[in-house]
Amino acid sequence: MPSSQPLAGWKPVALPRPASLAGRCVQLFPLSAEKHTADLWSAVQGHDEVWDYLSDGPYATEPDLRRAIEAKEAGTAAAFLAIIPKASGKAEGYASYMRMDPANGVIEVGNILMTPSLQKTTAATEAMYLMARHIFDDLGYRRYEWKCNALNGPSRRAALRYGFTFEGIFRQHMIIKGQNRDTAWFSMLDSEWPARKTAFEAWLDPTNFDADGHQRKSLSQIAANLP
Repeated sequence: MPSSQPLAGWKPVALPRPASLAGRCVQLFPLSAEKHTADLWSAVQGHDEVWDYLSDGPYATEPDLRRAIEAKEAGTAAAFLAIIPKASGKAEGYASYMRMDPANGVIEVGNILMTPSLQKTTAATEAMYLMARHIFDDLGYRRYEWKCNALNGPSRRAALRYGFTFEGIFRQHMIIKGQNRDTAWFSMLDSEWPARKTAFEAWLDPTNFDADGHQRKSLSQIAANLP
């Protein structure tokens, strides 16, 4: 329900600075055209569908992709992180902090590129955990947002799996690549983060995986069984 609560002592938080985030099976580094273009180009070859719901791409040549990454690297509207699974040591995707509102403690995770080699992996989930943990635990944000094309079923399911709450559809919210986009809106609050963090960490624990790397319990099952 809507609430109005006094926030004694609230102070604006900091913008995310270039940071390296490390987990058990993945590392995130500030996106670099020089360091990451070749890996990402290799990972997206033959998979133009990964760009379907992004505002840019697909790219015809590696230099085209490099120029796009250079623009992301130099831009100030979003802070991009390359996602590098430790198993490969190569950039297999990226994500960004965007629509940053430090005065109100609100920030969005978006511009998420998950190449086929990264999709549905432990590294992908751990990357999203590390980004959320940084925002809540290190920087003290109050609200973490996830938005996607309302037609993007996999992204909507991912948001719910990660513990975001669906808040509704913003109709005719954007025009992307010449097409209307209705936007599905999700959020996670600082008051909800401790439980989400516990679920993430229980799922990521090595004991939750068998010898072949298959999960014993899903993230959703773990979250549902928390007090």
